[in-house]
Amino acid sequence: MVREFAAFAIVATVIWISGVSSADAQQREFNTPDLVILNGKVLTLDDRSTVTEAVAVADGKIIATGTSASIRSLAGDRTRVLDVSGKTVIPGLIDTHAHFKAAGLGDYVVIMGRAKTVAEALEAIKSFAAKTKPGEWIIGGGWHPPSQLAEKRYLTRQEIDSVAPNNPVYLRTVGHFSMANTMALQRVGVDKTTEDPSGGKFERDAAGELTGLLVETAINRVEKAVPPWTEADEMRQFTIAEGVLNSFGITSAIEGATEPRDIRTLQKLVASGKATLRTGVMFRPEPPADLTAWEAIMSGNGASSGFGDDWLKFAGIKIFYDGGMTLKTALMREVYPDSHDNYHGTTQQTPERLKQLISICNRYDWRVGVHVVGDLGIDQVLDAFEAVDKEKSIRDRRFVLIHASLIRPEQMERAQRLGVRIDFQNVFMWDKAATVERFLGKAIADRAVPTRTLIEKMGLDNLGAGTDFPVNPINPFLNMYIMVTRKDPAGKVYGATEAITREQALRLYSSAASRYTFDEARKGTIEPGKLADIVVLSADYTAVPEEQIKDIKADLTLVGGKIVFQR
Repeated sequence: MVREFAAFAIVATVIWISGVSSADAQQREFNTPDLVILNGKVLTLDDRSTVTEAVAVADGKIIATGTSASIRSLAGDRTRVLDVSGKTVIPGLIDTHAHFKAAGLGDYVVIMGRAKTVAEALEAIKSFAAKTKPGEWIIGGGWHPPSQLAEKRYLTRQEIDSVAPNNPVYLRTVGHFSMANTMALQRVGVDKTTEDPSGGKFERDAAGELTGLLVETAINRVEKAVPPWTEADEMRQFTIAEGVLNSFGITSAIEGATEPRDIRTLQKLVASGKATLRTGVMFRPEPPADLTAWEAIMSGNGASSGFGDDWLKFAGIKIFYDGGMTLKTALMREVYPDSHDNYHGTTQQTPERLKQLISICNRYDWRVGVHVVGDLGIDQVLDAFEAVDKEKSIRDRRFVLIHASLIRPEQMERAQRLGVRIDFQNVFMWDKAATVERFLGKAIADRAVPTRTLIEKMGLDNLGAGTDFPVNPINPFLNMYIMVTRKDPAGKVYGATEAITREQALRLYSSAASRYTFDEARKGTIEPGKLADIVVLSADYTAVPEEQIKDIKADLTLVGGKIVFQR
């Protein structure tokens, strides 16, 4: 069972005595473990890809790995013994881009993710409205109408009015488009005479009437009018959400665009001792028009990227640049296939303003992650990074291209030279690949999220995998399945040459992902000295047929050596 076993002993000086079992050596150094996990197939994901049998944990950290016999010998009278009966054990999984609060909103918003037709979407709103007082806001949960609905379109304000005439209704989607009914628009003073904001628009039909669709920066007009949840509601939402992620074996996550109120709530959750998910926040203040005001936000109270602890820390500043593939707003080098007006996509600011925003962040030691999808957008973000690097080096700061779905090989090389990370989401192509193909063509759909090339050009440690939940399913094993097979739900393969190995996929969720928050010495592998974030799986990830990878579940999830989920 044991393929390799790293033995060590630390006494007054480092010694090696041939024949001394590593368990005996470790016992001299460490206290009796609180917990031992025995009889497993432990994928440590250390530098040698060691597979062993057992793990010992004390004070929230891993203190030893080895054979079941050697680890059992460390146990004392008060040690909890978990015999996993041959099941596979992996490091706690890390989602490097999610908006996970959405997992706790089931009681608070209309669940739109299950709707397959316009009629089903409207019925969901109607049912929610029936239990909502007149005049109260109705908010929709995350969904993606163009790929999700049979009609491949958004809802109109008139359709929403027909099922919720007495409530303002606001339906979020994936961050670039939202929908609002007539009452919601009236609440914020938007009518057909309202001018479009810079970088966005209030969509109108052929007659000039508002359709209710809000594009990019136009979203803010309604978003800011939605009343906030109470503090108790938000604590409950995050508590539920963290439990949901734990149920998938996720023990850490990067919260991809965090507002100050959510940071405060997460801090309170940690202080209460109820947090079960380690969180890195990408703080997302809305860039004001005045750069002096932006600088005031960046200087703030003196904090910068990395401030925090193992439970909650600032991972960086999030800035939006372009849109998305299925929204036909990703900024592309080539004109969109159906364009009649030389359309290449959209951006939320000019390249020069982007550089100015990043420069100010860098001046105050904030690492920046930029949402960018299209190849022309990536060119411009890399231009900004290179310009800012000349002012103050970013090369050891791990700035991030978030998504970078249509990145090209020469852009990967530019990013690698700057020490820039790419954190992508293969699972986006699960139920949206056909929409990408419809809008951009099969060739572009095939090169979307080019995972194998990214690894070859940049190295695994400069990459990470996430989901962008709730835009996509949170299930990490579905994501890994797509990385390995490149298949959509119908079994159609997109970009077969970009498939990667199972171990590479797992590392993108663990050892490589830990580097996002500079925590590679703290977590991401099962090794002595690391945090005891561990998952026991329902099936052998390394051996099940490929088609079954997506069906693997977490049977047991531990964070800091404590069980936070058990199936």
